[in-house]
Amino acid sequence: MEHTILADLSQMRKITHATLSQRVYDDLRELLLAGQVRPGQKLTLKSLSEALGTSPMPVREAIRQLAAEGALEILPNRAVRVPLMTKDKFRELLKIRLALEGLAVEHAAQNITTEGLQQVSDLHDTLCVEMHRKKPNVDLIIRLNKQLHFAAYEGSGMATLVGLIESLWLQVGPVINLDLRAGSRRLSEAPALVHHAALLKGLQEKSPEQARAGLSGDLLSAAQMILAGDGLPDV
Repeated sequence: MEHTILADLSQMRKITHATLSQRVYDDLRELLLAGQVRPGQKLTLKSLSEALGTSPMPVREAIRQLAAEGALEILPNRAVRVPLMTKDKFRELLKIRLALEGLAVEHAAQNITTEGLQQVSDLHDTLCVEMHRKKPNVDLIIRLNKQLHFAAYEGSGMATLVGLIESLWLQVGPVINLDLRAGSRRLSEAPALVHHAALLKGLQEKSPEQARAGLSGDLLSAAQMILAGDGLPDV
């Protein structure tokens, strides 16, 4: 009986630890995706543990996982850094994103459910309202934009493809969203709304070509504004 209880307790500890590690990983991912840290910024295990209200162990595990995905770098002195981004690398990632994210919305145009389509539509409407405010909430805009994109991608029904896209967003998120936080023209001119509307129309009309065109326009217009600025070194 005692052996059984001890075994159950051991299993519960494993489950609790796994759940905590996943939560910490998810929180750090969102930190990167939301552009709350900048490329090249150094992070410490202590500061992250305190911010997340947990012990260093699950934070260390999450850092290792994110480093394996290219979202963080572990330096020789064991410091942790958000990877530096150059214009050349940004262009390379843009080409890959155009291919993979374009493929996702093409398939979504054919496979997205009625509920999924309604979700994309609702997110687009909410984003339009927020971006047209005199003082838009940038945090909310970033969150809505991510939710809209991934609602469309998940409509493809291709979970492996969506996972690959997530790994790309982890690398470009600090650049794309930090640019918005810095008062980019992307916020004042809101070109994303036009492209999101085109993407939504492509999904509604089950047109893979229209969906890809809307998505590509969104990625390219954002990239053009970012690359025209002085936030990224050339190489």
